Amino acid sequence: MIDLRSVFGFHSTPFTRELRDEDQLAFPFLDEALEGLLRAVEGRMSAALIAPAGTGKTALLRRARARLPEARYRIHYVKVTDLSKRDMCREIATAVGLPGVGSYPHLVRRLQERFEATAATEGLRPVLLLDESHELRPDVLSLLRILTNFEMDSRLVVAIVLAGQPPLRKLLDREDQEAVAKRITHYSQLRLLSRDETQTYLAHRCTVAGAKDLPFDQRSQDAIYETGRGNLRATDTLALKSLEYAALAGKSTVSSQYVLAARKDLP
Repeated sequence: MIDLRSVFGFHSTPFTRELRDEDQLAFPFLDEALEGLLRAVEGRMSAALIAPAGTGKTALLRRARARLPEARYRIHYVKVTDLSKRDMCREIATAVGLPGVGSYPHLVRRLQERFEATAATEGLRPVLLLDESHELRPDVLSLLRILTNFEMDSRLVVAIVLAGQPPLRKLLDREDQEAVAKRITHYSQLRLLSRDETQTYLAHRCTVAGAKDLPFDQRSQDAIYETGRGNLRATDTLALKSLEYAALAGKSTVSSQYVLAARKDLP
């Protein structure tokens, strides 16, 4: 096993998914997206987060969850897959602590009752975070209109945040999804990092992992950006692999040759 810690002075392995919410790098556009989601949830409204793959969508949801105090909110997280309406209800039921059994209408009623009990009896605002929502079938997406309809649509009880890749926006723009789209009061969007932002990100991740000096020279930083194009997931993978190649060569600084070598090993 390659010991990156002793070579580069890290106290933990950098560029992995194991990053605390408080250690996430807060770029202004990420903060803006986060605040928009929080305003919608605080108003008991629903929102959508649209983000290309690898741009930090789920990490932003974790930050949002951390910002919503447990004394006021009950947060439920569901990672969406290609499911029928009944199976989607079962997934949500499991997330909120209900047995996922019964017919589709029965499950819908049970979910609404649970959300109402959370709000009225426990004094907490229920929030449903649906990650990878671009995977929702159109008929399943319409389920959200039903789940947020209380007392003939006269009460705001549960806030839903749909998070997904750009096809989610196309799905919401469909004519047959107009009723659902009108319930989305805010759209937040994420983008790829710029070259300068990528370099800032590399430095931040290394600092969080304990390095006193940035172990990437300028050409290697440029090479990482040219390959990853500001995609966080691609940047993490390439940066970590480049560090491994440099360590194997006994180098304490990553040069562009190790980035190029790492790129050959990655899909």
